[in-house]
Formats: sequence, C-alpha cells, structure tokens
Amino acid sequence: MESVTIKGTSDGLVITLSEGPLHVVLSQMKTQLSSRASFFLGGRVALRVGDRALSEDQLQEIGNDLQSMGMSLWAVEAEHPATLTAARQLGLETHLRPGESVPVPTPEQISREEMVGIVVRGTLRSGQTIHHAGHVTVIGDVNPGAEVVAGGDIIVWGKLRGIAHAGAMGDDGALVCALQLAPSQIRIGSHIARPPDRGRPPKVAEIATIQDDSIVVERWDKRK
Repeated sequence: MESVTIKGTSDGLVITLSEGPLHVVLSQMKTQLSSRASFFLGGRVALRVGDRALSEDQLQEIGNDLQSMGMSLWAVEAEHPATLTAARQLGLETHLRPGESVPVPTPEQISREEMVGIVVRGTLRSGQTIHHAGHVTVIGDVNPGAEVVAGGDIIVWGKLRGIAHAGAMGDDGALVCALQLAPSQIRIGSHIARPPDRGRPPKVAEIATIQDDSIVVERWDKRK
C-alpha cells in the first residue's frame, strides 16, 4: 500500500497520508510533488490524515513545505480531535465537499497520443498562467511574464514571449511551436534553455524539440 496518494479534484489536489512514521510519509509526499512540481505549481492542497494527531506546528510546517513548492494548504480532513482543533486554529477548512475527480496522470499512465488538449483563445498577459495535463494550443500571444505549462505539446498561434514548459511530467518527446518563437524561457521535459538574443524577432514559424539531449529550434516549414 502506498504511503501517499495524490488525487486531482475540481477543488484542487487531495493528498492522503497513510500510516507510518510522519517524517517518512512527508518525505515521500515531497518527492512525489517535486517530480511534477511545474504541473502542480499554484495548486490548492487538502490533506487527509486519518487518525493522526498533528499539532499546529506540524501542520504549519507541512503548509510551509507546500508553499515552497508553489502550492497552498487550504484544508485538513482528520479523525483525531487534536488535529481538527489545530487545523481550525490555523484557519484551515476541516470538511471537504465531494468534488469531481480529475485524474493526475504520470508519463507511464498516459501516452502523448491519448492526451486531451485544450484551446485557449486570447492573449495571456503578465502574471497569467495555464496549467494542463495534456496539450495546450493558444490562439493569441503569450506575453512576457505569462506562463504555459503542459503535460504534452504547446502550440501558440501568435507570439510566444513568456515561459513555455512542454512535457512537464517528464516527456522529452514533447514540442513547443509558435508563429513567433521568442520565449523568455523554454523547457521541454527536464531540459531548459533560454533562446539566444537574435536581435530581431523571427519572421517565420518555428518549432523547438529535443535533439541529441538538447533543445533545438528550427523553422517549422523545414520539418520533415
């Protein structure tokens, strides 16, 4: 039996901690979350801890760990009275409403061909982010300061000048392409690159892929 299970719902992530030494279970939780940190970035987390007796300090430490990975703790569902009291003292919810289950896939569970894509219409401005487990197509620009994170491919029918992370769950076969590819940062799987300053922005559509263990950008129309 796994010590930590992570389930996606319409209200965010629900993380269930099973029995075992707390420090071991929390270490496993951080390992699982860190392996897909970019995908979970900005997520809300509800903890299910069963009959564990946790203090305010322990819950606060868990919340700080989640915050360091870009997530926020908003609820703790528990059976132990001390844990419920501690959660309420910290202003956390203690009752989870039934939420629509959303799969949290791993690269082993879903192929790129089976991924579901979404289409985002309009320009993404600074501070806006899109996170999706499948492919993402943006019909519009991705401005500096905006971010697109996808489990699959990223296609921008416009100017890509923000951050793009394709294959965010470890898929090095993903790609990023745009009518004008000039991102502040580009990532594919575990690879990261900042495109060189080419002076003028490109005038042709380009595509970025992993070749020979590095990110390579080439003209879209020259792809075989």
